[in-house]
Amino acid sequence: MAKQDAPPRWDRKMQQRLARGEAAALGELYDRYASLVHGLAHRVLGDEHAADTVTREVFAHVWEHPDAYDPKQGPLRSWVAALTHRLAVQRLRTTETAALARGGQGSPEELEHKVRRASAAARADYIVHSMPAPLRAALELAYFQRRDYRQTAADLGVTEDEARRRLRLGLQLLSTAHDAGTPGAPPEYGGAA
Repeated sequence: MAKQDAPPRWDRKMQQRLARGEAAALGELYDRYASLVHGLAHRVLGDEHAADTVTREVFAHVWEHPDAYDPKQGPLRSWVAALTHRLAVQRLRTTETAALARGGQGSPEELEHKVRRASAAARADYIVHSMPAPLRAALELAYFQRRDYRQTAADLGVTEDEARRRLRLGLQLLSTAHDAGTPGAPPEYGGAA
């Protein structure tokens, strides 16, 4: 499995290699981020075939437009995630709008609500998988195993204060998921959908 946090130097070198047209660089990028891309696309679209299509579109876009990524703007991982999010949301809107036009059930407002909900869910998944392992472990214990901060501290072998800190930071990160799925979202995740 690839590292969660690619060093900025790797990001710069990868962008340069892609700009030179090195096919091996695209392969390395795919190996590192394909599961992230497919997972985010699937979370937004809820369809395996559509997620496969978006995954191909993302890596084709990266190959065709390597200079679109600016290492000064943030990690390559975040840029790839933002690109995935944008393409998946576009596909969801297109698909759902076409269904409405064919007489499907729902309204444009319901479509927008569905898109926002899918965007927030994908953002939350990205946040959880990108957060430092100690924060993720504390949240998993508290949420999935229903541990309070004292039990979490004991399970992790840390002080109660440290367990509370990890839980608080993890929840603060997750709380940004809903806001980031709306227009005006933070630029590190691609801004407005």
